[in-house]
Amino acid sequence: MPSHVLTEPQVQEFMQDGYLILSSLFDEEEIGILQQACKLDPAFQKHAHGLDDGEGGVSRLTLWNQAGEDIYGAFARCERVVNAMEQLLGEEVYHWHSKMSIKEPYKGGAWTWHQDYGYWYLDGCLSPDLASIYIAVDRCSKENGCIQALRGSHRLGRVEHGRFGDQTGADPERTDAAMQRLELVYAELEAGDAFIFHSNTLHRSDQNTSPHPRWGLICCYNTRTNNPYKTSHHPFYEPLVKVPDAAIKEMGTKLFPDDTHFWNPSQDATVGEGKG
Repeated sequence: MPSHVLTEPQVQEFMQDGYLILSSLFDEEEIGILQQACKLDPAFQKHAHGLDDGEGGVSRLTLWNQAGEDIYGAFARCERVVNAMEQLLGEEVYHWHSKMSIKEPYKGGAWTWHQDYGYWYLDGCLSPDLASIYIAVDRCSKENGCIQALRGSHRLGRVEHGRFGDQTGADPERTDAAMQRLELVYAELEAGDAFIFHSNTLHRSDQNTSPHPRWGLICCYNTRTNNPYKTSHHPFYEPLVKVPDAAIKEMGTKLFPDDTHFWNPSQDATVGEGKG
């Protein structure tokens, strides 16, 4: 088992609530590197596909399966993230996929209530032993459409998913009933904070009605023993090669050798505070 990144109370909180918020998991320098890298990366303009929320808003999403040798792979494979996931899921994990969720100012779309396992069940995973970490690239608030979750909803089991109205998501009759009994939580985060959530945790988000962007890097993990029994668009088990936490800043020096505000944050106080 990995070295313990999380405290025992944090592990118990995740088991009870189905999610865990980690403040300042990444420091100002690290999240500044990610902000700069993703927002200058032409791949996110070229490959992001728009998802109409049926309410006039559009969210953009880019998804990839391999945690490679780039800056995004450094975040997905860094020891503090992977070791935390192995603590929470209780065994070796591998990279299921990563994605960048993009909500542009004033037009970023909403996401309806859903469980990630509602979809991943169909990809051949027999159990919901998966979890995701949302890394806040920008500040996440109610105004720009932060994640909302129902506390303890992972203990309800898998809810039926299908096409309901304009979106594909969880059965609204069942989620409405869950909302009457469970606490609604807004995961308001500063850039560099993280929100880890179980694959059966019911979650959604509103449109971005603010002038501020809401970008988030979401890295998803499956357990080795939950290897899918059939082929899908997500990968089978492959050992995940962890990298030291220092790999993020090392990658930053290669990407931005002359960008001194990463190395001297006081020169730019807005870095790490949701600068778009």
